[in-house]
Parts: sequence; C-alpha cells; structure tokens
Amino acid sequence: MDIKKYETFMQKAIEEAKKAEKIGEIPIGAIIVKEGNVIATGYNKREIRKNALLHAEIEAINNACKKIGNWRLINCDLYVTIEPCPMCAGAIINSRIKKLIFGAKDTKAGSCGSVINLFELKYNHRPEVISGVMEVKCRNLLSSFFKNLRQNKN
Repeated sequence: MDIKKYETFMQKAIEEAKKAEKIGEIPIGAIIVKEGNVIATGYNKREIRKNALLHAEIEAINNACKKIGNWRLINCDLYVTIEPCPMCAGAIINSRIKKLIFGAKDTKAGSCGSVINLFELKYNHRPEVISGVMEVKCRNLLSSFFKNLRQNKN
C-alpha cells in the first residue's frame, strides 16, 4: 500500500470538499483516478441545487462516466473525504469502481463498515476498500464546519 500516493490524491478530494464549504455546503469532496490521473471531481451540492442526489461521490461518478464515455468505471479508484452513504455505496457497486479510498468514518450513515457494509453483500461487484487515509484532517474539516454552523445559529 503506497500511503503517500493515497495521501496525495486524498488532498485533492479535500480541496474539492473546501469548494463545498465555500458555498455553505457540508464539506465533502471526491475525485476519481484512473491510471494515476484524476479524471473527475465532485463536491456536495445538495443544498444549493435542492437535490438529495448531489453528493460528492455521485457528482464525481457522473463526471467520470461522461469523461470516459462509459458507465463502467473499471480500473478507476474513488477517493472521498468521508465514508459513503448507502446511495453512494450503491453507485460505487453499480459503476464498478475498483477501489474506494476514504478518510473519515461516518457513524450515522456510513455504508462501507460503520453502520453497515454493503460491499459484504452478494452483489455482482465488490470494490477494495481503504479507510482512514488522512482521517483526522477529513474529520476535522467536517467537525469545524458543523461547529461554525452551530455558533452562527446562536
């Protein structure tokens, strides 16, 4: 496992998360890498677009499909700052992502080990999962966002 490579790409996902934060969205970012190159990015846009589907992972998967002209993202790795929810885990399975690399666990909706592990079920595809890459930095990004949100409400 090349942790330095994982950290380099996770930093790019963090940069995407910061784009979400700048527009008032929960700071979650994702990138898709194929053959060592970033082919797609995404960040949360649920609030500004009023659409429950616009998670960072879904946007990155959609952009990658457009980029390569195929719904099968074979030999692609997805980096995301937080553990995917059930919808995003399903999209990872359906798009045939080879490897999922995520930062912080999500104890409320994480579907890659925290609440449930959808990848353990007998679906037709099971990605490799690497968790905890830059976990503290990813978790702090989220916790400081919510802390600031609570303070601004008061």
